[in-house]
Amino acid sequence: MVDFIQQIINGLQIGSIYALVALGYTMVYGIVKLINFAHGDVIMIGSYIAITTIPLMAAMGAPAWTCIVASVIFCAFLGFLIEAVAYRPLRNAPRLCSIITAIGMSLFLENLAMLVFSPNPRPVPKIFSSEPIMLGQIQVSLNTLLTILVSLCLMVALQLFVRNSKMGRSMRAVSEDFGAAKLMGINVNRTISLTFAIGSGLAAVGSIFYSSSYPIVEPMMGSMLGLKAFIAAVLGGIGIIPGAIIGGLIMGVAESLTKAYINSQLADAVVFGILIIVLLVKPSGILGKNIKEKV
Repeated sequence: MVDFIQQIINGLQIGSIYALVALGYTMVYGIVKLINFAHGDVIMIGSYIAITTIPLMAAMGAPAWTCIVASVIFCAFLGFLIEAVAYRPLRNAPRLCSIITAIGMSLFLENLAMLVFSPNPRPVPKIFSSEPIMLGQIQVSLNTLLTILVSLCLMVALQLFVRNSKMGRSMRAVSEDFGAAKLMGINVNRTISLTFAIGSGLAAVGSIFYSSSYPIVEPMMGSMLGLKAFIAAVLGGIGIIPGAIIGGLIMGVAESLTKAYINSQLADAVVFGILIIVLLVKPSGILGKNIKEKV
């Protein structure tokens, strides 16, 4: 039982990271109906910014974890820039054009990282250093505890922001009816740019916790992590914020239990299998609603 609870905690840790990244996918899709395939590579850029700024923080006498601030700011600006340069000019183009552009932006960021940082993997310095916390017979590292708690706090804060703030109401209005929101005086461009910035900033936080758990950074690291986060968003119901959270946690726990009790090489297969089963039973995802459109 102790081992089972330990695996559940480990699953909640990686699931929290998936959920943070999935929020970026689900927010962007909910507003502009676009799958931002470059979102996974924003995670990779955030990790590189972190390992670049950690020595600078140490030189100033600041703890290593303050690299989160630099990573979030840079990735939020990067998300804003990607939307303005790559997606905004194609907003009224066929959806296929935007998808191709998203794939192209992903490849551009990966090759840019290879050019700037080299294709060789780089180690990540220790970000959170502390003795493990003992909860009875269960051992929990500070990194695991912070990952779960910070992720949950950010998810709740995002939900409250979208539900209660003026900008959050603008996001929901644009999501419901793009044209009507514009007629009501909502600055659509600013709303969409803010959505990309918030999603990229959350991905940066996820990248810090991911890099502290798996301390190797390389240009292709965002591909699989981004894919799993996208699957988490689809699993929970893409376009729905609580759905992304639920999908990420389910995926994390399923992956952890598979590695512990079945076979570590089958972890990805089990995760994708869960997605297939859910889509066969409920194609809109766990919290998604079936919406009929007139033809």
